[in-house]
Amino acid sequence: MFRCAQRDRLAIVGRVASKSASPAVELAVGEHTVRVSNPDRVYFPEIGATKLDLVRYYLGVGEGIVNALRDRPCMLHRFPKGLPGGKVHQKRLPGGAPDWISTVRVYFPRYGRHADELCVRELADIVWAVQMSTIEFHPWNSRRFDTEKPDEWRIDLDPMPDCPWSRVQRMAGVVHEVLDEIGAVGWPKTSGGKGLHVYVRIAPEWGFTDVRRAALAFAREVERRAPDDVTTTWWRKDRDPALLFVDYNQNARDHTIAAAYSVRGVPAATVSTPVRWTEIPDIEPRDFTITTVPARYAELGDLHAGIDDAVFRIDQLLEWAEREPVDLDLDEDTDDTGSDTSG
Repeated sequence: MFRCAQRDRLAIVGRVASKSASPAVELAVGEHTVRVSNPDRVYFPEIGATKLDLVRYYLGVGEGIVNALRDRPCMLHRFPKGLPGGKVHQKRLPGGAPDWISTVRVYFPRYGRHADELCVRELADIVWAVQMSTIEFHPWNSRRFDTEKPDEWRIDLDPMPDCPWSRVQRMAGVVHEVLDEIGAVGWPKTSGGKGLHVYVRIAPEWGFTDVRRAALAFAREVERRAPDDVTTTWWRKDRDPALLFVDYNQNARDHTIAAAYSVRGVPAATVSTPVRWTEIPDIEPRDFTITTVPARYAELGDLHAGIDDAVFRIDQLLEWAEREPVDLDLDEDTDDTGSDTSG
């Protein structure tokens, strides 16, 4: 069903007979062999895509998805029975992991507990996670070297229910304008839903609270420039349903959104896809799926490949925040938009 851009570097090295299901497939991925059980299980009934199709998709965008996840604690959205069976949010690494799977331990103060989360270093880690029924990958915006110091500022353009896509497109232009003015390089991508994300690589010198304050200061500037289109009102019930919410709280600790190249657990199997700024006026989110993105990737490569070379310091945004102090003591875990949602 799908063409794998890396097929020449992969090999099916064996099949294991099974009386109750389709034969398992063993794939050589880098230096490791990953056994994919039930490869013909349909995960996306609307398009007929199977577990093996999902594996092939991730192999086709391998370097891009690894770059998006590398060294980050990662929550997994697993669908053990495919989409019809429902979603499991998994912070802890699923049981039965081979010894070459890398993890990072993170602490959750609200519960007084630790969790060892998947921490991707190579493509085999991702294929193994898909074998464990993972469809979506939701990484932290910090890395294993210091999980309390984010190195990624995330701008989430989240349309309210009555907000048209055309408004999202136009406001992306305002975001780009403000980023240019402060000297920050933004890396846009579709959310895989109805919105857009823009990532900015930042120096890992501030904690989550400061990065969140900086993100709010930026969001308020976008709102000032487009008050008829944008809101930063926190509670959903208080927002105009026709506006675009700039969700600064996606920079709070342990709040995650789908990675670049992550498939979304929706019937059409859309993908959160890196795009060029110049493309945004002409694209539709439904354009990017597991059936279309591998060919795009083969042609364009990873459009976020240069993100680590464009590091921004948030000092100016923190100065903006000081001029307009806002109480950010709101319990981040009571976020009414959810810690793993992205429109």
